[in-house]
Amino acid sequence: MKIINLAESNSILNQFVAEMRDVNVQNDRMRFRRNIERIGELMAYEISKDMNYSIKKIQTPIGVAEASTPDDNVVIATVFRAGLPLHNGFLNIFDKAGNAFVSAYRFYKDESHRDIDVKIEYIATPDLTDKTVLLVDPMLATGESLELAWKAFTTKGIPSKLVIACIIASQAGVDRIKKVFQDQDVTLWCGVIDPEINEQKYIVPGLGDAGDLAYGEKI
Repeated sequence: MKIINLAESNSILNQFVAEMRDVNVQNDRMRFRRNIERIGELMAYEISKDMNYSIKKIQTPIGVAEASTPDDNVVIATVFRAGLPLHNGFLNIFDKAGNAFVSAYRFYKDESHRDIDVKIEYIATPDLTDKTVLLVDPMLATGESLELAWKAFTTKGIPSKLVIACIIASQAGVDRIKKVFQDQDVTLWCGVIDPEINEQKYIVPGLGDAGDLAYGEKI
């Protein structure tokens, strides 16, 4: 498995991540969602460089042009609800892609918010057989919800290629995903990798709850 940490290079993406973290900017929900979307667009562009290409002939009004364009049959998959703006950013670039969605939410089984479980409730996806699946989710904390989402998606077909993209990952989450896909040709793209998670399984320094920041607090 290959890990790419985009924070290790200079890019405007770093500014969008910084704004997402900033408590003085976070209360602007529209800007928070748009920053997630813009990061998705930048990540999609970078990921597009690793796809399979071939030369096609394009008929113009006055001749024939050649263009090297992707051959991958792409499906963008995400986890409700926090993943929606990132999904939209990817879809802005891969505008012909299929789309897959799963609901995965974590709930606390104790009052101290230390014993956490993840539940899958809903899935909607095309046939994923032999597709290039881009599994996108803004936050990779423990990696449990992403692993469960992936298992749910694979009940609808086995892709030929998997690319995972997240904005902020914890080192623990990265390590878990590496174990899950250790011998497979899978690439994990991260906007930044943070060192730890706290007792409530939030990434530190992270940014808080991405779903709440994007769409408002839930009960």
